[in-house]
Amino acid sequence: MKIIIVEDEIITATDLKIMLEKKGYSVLAICKTYDETLAAMASAVPDLLLIDIKLRLSGMDGIQIAEAINANNHIPIIFLTSQTDHVTFARAKDLQPAAYLFKPFRPGELAYQIELAYQHYQVNKISNSSPIASESVFFPYQKGLRKIVKSKIILIKAEGAYVNIYVEGEITPLLFTMNIGYIHQFFPFSNFFKLGRSYIVNLDKIERIDSDYIFFEKTSLSIPIPQSQKQLFLKQIALTKTPSKTHR
Repeated sequence: MKIIIVEDEIITATDLKIMLEKKGYSVLAICKTYDETLAAMASAVPDLLLIDIKLRLSGMDGIQIAEAINANNHIPIIFLTSQTDHVTFARAKDLQPAAYLFKPFRPGELAYQIELAYQHYQVNKISNSSPIASESVFFPYQKGLRKIVKSKIILIKAEGAYVNIYVEGEITPLLFTMNIGYIHQFFPFSNFFKLGRSYIVNLDKIERIDSDYIFFEKTSLSIPIPQSQKQLFLKQIALTKTPSKTHR
């Protein structure tokens, strides 16, 4: 297996290289920045990237580098980090890495995790043709099929035996003869949330929330928040609290 290491601490990077080569892996390059990583990948495409999240000598951290690489490539990524905070983990998790390993790690453990992560990636790669795992899905539409990119969906609204799908860039919603419960199975990702019996909302498209309604970006759409689900819904989105004033 061919591996590129993205790590700006030379001692750590060298130790990793020695560990991996002893296990029979080929280390193509040790990179400190995004530009160095791109240059290394231009010479030889790796099977896997080991990326440290905290890169002090780079203008981008490891998560930003991984995101930029993922935009044009499909290479499994293993994050290495000594950071255990939830915010960092949540950012990394959104990129669906093959693994997330904490430092320090033992040589044998690292090798096993690489094998498992790469095998898991290969299995998922094969299954990505399913509508559940795919980034887009086709729906029966006007005697044919209509492709919809999931990330562009703003809102899905039930209308009896039909659903209206509001899509970014579409003036009017797309109407499909389908049950919202059936459609929900194709949107298992963390950014979609089924709100009551009538709505599936894309959390990434929400612009603001008041006490009773949700409002969406670039549209006049608004929907009510069922009080029975309000607390559960609020747990799905990142909230900041107004700091309390200190009395002097």
